[in-house]
Amino acid sequence: MLAVYKRELQSYVTSMTGFVCVAFFLVIAGVYFFVNNLDALYSNFEYTLSAISFVYIIMVPLMTMRILAEERKQKTDQLLLTAPVSVEKVIISKYLAVFTVFFAGMAVLLFYPLILTRYGTVDLGQTYGAWLAFLLMGAAYLAIGMFISSLTESQMISAVVTFLVLLLMFFMGDLAGKLPTAPQQQWLMFSGILWVGCFVLWILIRNVYPPIFVGCIGEIALTLLYRYYPIFYENRLAGVIRWFSLSSRFTDFVNGIFHVSSVFYYFSVICLFVFLTVQVVKRRRWV
Repeated sequence: MLAVYKRELQSYVTSMTGFVCVAFFLVIAGVYFFVNNLDALYSNFEYTLSAISFVYIIMVPLMTMRILAEERKQKTDQLLLTAPVSVEKVIISKYLAVFTVFFAGMAVLLFYPLILTRYGTVDLGQTYGAWLAFLLMGAAYLAIGMFISSLTESQMISAVVTFLVLLLMFFMGDLAGKLPTAPQQQWLMFSGILWVGCFVLWILIRNVYPPIFVGCIGEIALTLLYRYYPIFYENRLAGVIRWFSLSSRFTDFVNGIFHVSSVFYYFSVICLFVFLTVQVVKRRRWV
């Protein structure tokens, strides 16, 4: 497991991908830190973290696009299935390697609030709480990007799809407030989400019958709710979207609200997509 971790970490250094991504991140963070905190004299560094969260949309696809797509393209993914370590350990090692590169840039941000303490009072508890949430949100995005990379052998497709998914997730909280609230429209949107989920399930298992079964049962349940309890759908989808939104949870930390449940939520997202990545790689053993 350690050998896989070192090999993957070295690939980020030798290919310059790690240096470029970290440098890009620190340049953006430095500019916003100067404008928001040093020049405008705001002591709240967590506002700067919130302002630069858009960088993940660009940074994460670049860092994760090759992590498994390149293995699949060069057919070296077959070595993963015959390696003396389990697939789970290989995927975890790869994830830890890309997280290490990511953390290298995040660690530098720890010194920015200390710089501000020389010029005024800084609530370090709130600031470092927001930094922790910022770190976990990025770690969750990395897990999502790695999962998408495992689905294709093209780095370009992996990067583009990851970019679009993260872009949607970034604006998910804002889009929730723009959705129609009528029960019929909410029912149709829930149905669409259900069948998209069934399509993703089909991609994972390559067996059409379980997704169809789940979709039919879910569609019957949604239809019965709409028929006999339509009030259930009134503005329901907006609440569901906000609950799943990673950026909305980070906003709570920026506002000084430390939710332990949100920390566990980020860890759950990381574990879920690492698990899904393992299942995708394992499935190719039988293809």
